Amino acid sequence: MHMLYNSDSYAVVQIEMLPELGVATTEGAGPALTRGGYEIVDKHARKELFLEGALAESFKQGVEALIESAHSVEDFDAYLERFAGMAQQPVVMH
Repeated sequence: MHMLYNSDSYAVVQIEMLPELGVATTEGAGPALTRGGYEIVDKHARKELFLEGALAESFKQGVEALIESAHSVEDFDAYLERFAGMAQQPVVMH
């Protein structure tokens, strides 16, 4: 788990789940497959959302584009706000 972003309004955590131990791998076949995604926490609404798969990849590309253009915290928060509208899970303990 890696904290990627933390503002007064949002927190973004990257979660990477490694393959189970004991699964046979072929040496030299490249890195093992992983699962994971991004958790977005809307601090004001006290709700969270977990993105995985194609939506997580789209989110990552959007964040990388913002980083390249060196935008402000307000720009990052505005980008996250588009995803936060999908958040349904209440944050109980975080």
